[in-house]
Amino acid sequence: MYDQVFEELRVLVFDKLSKLDEHLTYHCKEHTTDVLTQSEQIAKREGVTDKHQLHLLKVAALYHDSGFLNTYKDHETYSCSLFLMDADRFGFSKEDKEQITSLIMATKIPQQPHNLLEQIICDADLDYLGRDDFYKIGETLRKEFLHYSIVNSDEEWETLQIKFLQNHHYHTISSQQLREPIKHQYLLQLG
Repeated sequence: MYDQVFEELRVLVFDKLSKLDEHLTYHCKEHTTDVLTQSEQIAKREGVTDKHQLHLLKVAALYHDSGFLNTYKDHETYSCSLFLMDADRFGFSKEDKEQITSLIMATKIPQQPHNLLEQIICDADLDYLGRDDFYKIGETLRKEFLHYSIVNSDEEWETLQIKFLQNHHYHTISSQQLREPIKHQYLLQLG
């Protein structure tokens, strides 16, 4: 049952995400796919096996940045609204809706997760900070930030990136062990 519902949601959400602004070079379908994949992998490393909880986590990962269809600032709130507009026809209970919207909101920077599933989605959202594709993915974010005037120069980007890496920390034990040392090396290279 979970697989069928999720696949229908995946098709629905990816169809919506195909309409994202082309200048969203980081917050795009590829990022959503990455967060979905990393959420599943981190959940496995953290020992989460409950199929219902995994389903809710995957749905939250699917919707977590869908709000970029409407707004850049506070996109998480709109992501929750998009999910809630679709939720009833897929049979989500009130409790499921609350948990999924909490998972989505947990990804808001600065991240402040309150439970293991929220920690997992937060770590999945920024997993690339401790991976070998850090510079490649970072370049897509730099282009996006320049386009939307979040930064106005490469110097501002470098300063922002260093500060972000200094302030960021992984929440799950497995990401702390697997990603934090690599992220620290990138910080040393940049700083």
